[in-house]
Formats: sequence, C-alpha cells, structure tokens
Amino acid sequence: MTKPTGKVYLVGAGLGNIAYLSVKAYHLLMNADVLVYDALVDESILPLLPPDCLKLHVGKRGGQPSTPQDKINHLLVEHCRKGRQVLRLKGGDPFIFGRTSAEIQALIAAECEFEVVPGISSALAAPLLAGIPLTDPVMSRCFAVMTAHDPDALNWASLAELDTLVLMMGSRNLEAVVRQLKHHGRSPQTPVAIIRRGGRPNQQVWIGTLDDILDQTWEESLSPSVIVVGDVVELRSYLTPQGDSQPIAPLLGQTVLVTRSQSSSGQFRTLLERQGAKVVEMPTLVIREPSTWEPLDRAIADFDFDWLLLTSANGVSYFFERLMAAGKDSRALAGTKIAVVGKKTAASLREWGLQPDFIPPDFVADSLVEHFPEPVAGRRMLFPRVESGGREVLVQELTAAGATVVEVPAYESGCPEAIAPEAWDAIQNGQIDIVTFASSKTVRNFCKLLEGAAGESLNDLMAAGAIASIGPQTSETCRELLGRVDVEAREYTLEGLTEAIVAWVKNEL
Repeated sequence: MTKPTGKVYLVGAGLGNIAYLSVKAYHLLMNADVLVYDALVDESILPLLPPDCLKLHVGKRGGQPSTPQDKINHLLVEHCRKGRQVLRLKGGDPFIFGRTSAEIQALIAAECEFEVVPGISSALAAPLLAGIPLTDPVMSRCFAVMTAHDPDALNWASLAELDTLVLMMGSRNLEAVVRQLKHHGRSPQTPVAIIRRGGRPNQQVWIGTLDDILDQTWEESLSPSVIVVGDVVELRSYLTPQGDSQPIAPLLGQTVLVTRSQSSSGQFRTLLERQGAKVVEMPTLVIREPSTWEPLDRAIADFDFDWLLLTSANGVSYFFERLMAAGKDSRALAGTKIAVVGKKTAASLREWGLQPDFIPPDFVADSLVEHFPEPVAGRRMLFPRVESGGREVLVQELTAAGATVVEVPAYESGCPEAIAPEAWDAIQNGQIDIVTFASSKTVRNFCKLLEGAAGESLNDLMAAGAIASIGPQTSETCRELLGRVDVEAREYTLEGLTEAIVAWVKNEL
C-alpha cells in the first residue's frame, strides 16, 4: 500500500484582510486539510476553508499565553506524516520577523515536504495604504525595517542617520524608541506616523512628531501597528484624497456579534467590517444534509411542477446539487417557473445560471402569496426547505388559495454543540456592543447555547449589548426570548441590517 504523501505550505496571509491574499494562498486555503494559523490572521479568511478542514489556532501575541514553538513544529510534522495538506498561515510574510526557519528545520529533520509562499508584509503595505511612501527622490533615498520588540538590541546611532525607519512590534516600546532617536541626534520635529490595523476597514492613523506622538497616543491601544519615522510622513497630505483628514468609519470602536452559520457569515462580516466594526462570530446554526433524501429525489425523478419555491441560499444549493446527483441539470426545469425570497437567494440561483421569475417585494416569504404574479389555484409547487424549524405560513396560505404544495426536506439546520471560545470570552467580558440575528432560529439557538453555558442569567449577559434584527419575524422571537429589540432593518437583507445598525450607532453617539 502506498504511503499517503503530505505537504506543508508555509504561507503569508498578508495584512489579514482577505483582499490582500495572494492568488496562490487563496487556492491553497480552499483545498487545505489542516490549517495552523497565527493571531494576526483575520477570521474573515476562515470561511474559504473546506468544511472538514481541521483548524488549529497557535497565535502568538505579546503579553498573552502563546503556543510553544516546539509544539507548533510537532503539529506540522504530525499532520504532514498523516498524508495531509497542511497550511501554516502567518500574518504578513512568513520570513519577516517570524519563526519560519525553526519550522522548516523541524520539517527537514522529519523528511516532510514543504513549500514557502510569500505574503505582503505590513511593513511595506501598511504605510502605502495610509498614503505614506517609504522612498522619495528627495526625502527618502533608503529605509530600514526592524522589530522594536527589544529596543536595547538595536544600533540606534546608525539607525538615527537613516532617512526612513519602519518599526514593527514597537507599540509597547514607543517611549523607548522616541527617547533613543532623540538621544542619538534625530530632530524632535521629525514626523512620525503610527498605523494600526493597516489595510483593514477599521484602520487608524496617528500623525505627529517625535516631540508629541507620545502625548497623542498615551491613552490609545496601538497594537498591532506599524510605526514610520521620517520626512516621508509629510507626503501623506499630498498623496491622499482627503489630505490629512481621515474619514471615520461609523462602526469604528463597535464590536458586533454575528450569529449566522460559519459557512454563510462571510458576506455579513465583510459588510460590517467595511463600516469599521470589529466582528466576533458565534455560529448558532450548523447546516447539514436532511435525515433522508428520498422525498427530494422522488420529486426530482418525477418532476412535474408549475413553480419551484426557493426561500434560502441553502435550499438553492442543496436542491441543485441533488438535481446534478440524479444526472440532470437545469433543463429538467423547462416549463417550470422559479420564485425566490430574498436577494441572497436570487444571487445563489444566478450562480447556477438561472434567473428567478418572481421575487416578492418585501424579501420575506409571508409576502409571496399576496404579490404572486398569477393565480395560484390549481398550480403544483415544489418547495425544497429546511427539514425542521421553518415557518408554516407560506405553505398554509398557498394551500388555502388552492395550490398543491409538495414540501421536501433539502437540508437541516441544527444547533452547534458549544459556543465558539472567542465569542464566549467576549460575551463574558462584556465586550459585545451589538448582537445580530438574521432569523428566528438563530435567536432560539443563541439562547439555548447561552443558557447551557452561563452560570448567570441570560438577561444579565445581554444587558450591555444592543439587539439587532433583520426583520419583523426575527424581532418577534427576540422579544419573546430576550425581552427586547433595539434595531430592526427596514429592508430585510444583510445590507439592510448593516444600514440599520449604522444609523442606530450614529444616533446613539
């Protein structure tokens, strides 16, 4: 029997934002068996992984418990020897102030195959995205990049003579950096920029001089940040459209809890992060196959329907995957019209090359019957839906109007076994400003998970955070189980919910 061949890819994740992944890193993520990743890797990247990918967080952050390097080495070797494609994902570039050399030595000693995939270092990209060039024909003919984690290890006499300095891991030692540069002859009026979370929607930039940057930032949380020292900082006012002014993202400083399933939370996370929010994911739904395919397979085999009703992106995906499994394609739907509920459902349908014939104006199933484009009496309709927990109003109203509705389970949504650790820590420590719900089932499962984990009352845990709902039905469940709703979307979509949250925060502030 041939021994399975594993391989370890040591990959740079760039700035953390998914937009700055390399194409190769993107494709490796989509095919990884095991992900071993650092603290500076953004959670928004994780939905790219296959559902069965093993995710191992080994992040190293200053002042916090860290996974020992020898354990990380062992994990890489162990999973590679099992024949797995292992992705070792590091923030920035793997070899810029990382411990990649130690990991490669361990892989070589274990005779494991490996490959290094470069990433965009924040030392280069963060200043650029803040409007600061590192070189200039007049102001900067050279620059140096260094870690300020241990200021005493640096040759400050030599560094002070260079045009431009870029310091990583220096926020904790900013006072020492300023003191050393001034002591070694750098002018107190030398411009300084501190770029926190460069390239992300919640990026922050402080501009000052060696003389006043400490006064500007002494109460601020600066990590993770890139520090630029040199005259090129002054070019920012000429090279950015807004000059020195920095547009403030409306949700900057707000931590938002997203309760959608992990496989479907990516779009919502992106919408919120574009507005400056910090997003914490707490999946309250696990999407899986129904207990049996038999009813759906039978309906597909003898397909004879006037309308196909699709009320979720999951329903679209599972229906068409099952259609393909039966050896058929969209031609089997010839003569059948398709009604969908919601923009996302419509978008999912278009991914299969089909346009919906009808979308109700309010993006909710309850309005489908009221606005249906033709009489429903006598029409045969196939409704692939969630196996349990869905609302019955649509079927009841269509049946009452004379339609024959064939309901078949296309997928099931269950409750996870436990709360995501990051989400639980944030909830317990009172760090959540807004909790979002995009369906009644997410509300019910959220309460179930918290009641199972909390030693205190649910009301006490929820007292500090606002509750945001995607629409009336979800709001009704929030009031029933949580006692209130603070924000409700006017348009019952993720975009509408994001807009409602932004409007509420602006009013509160």
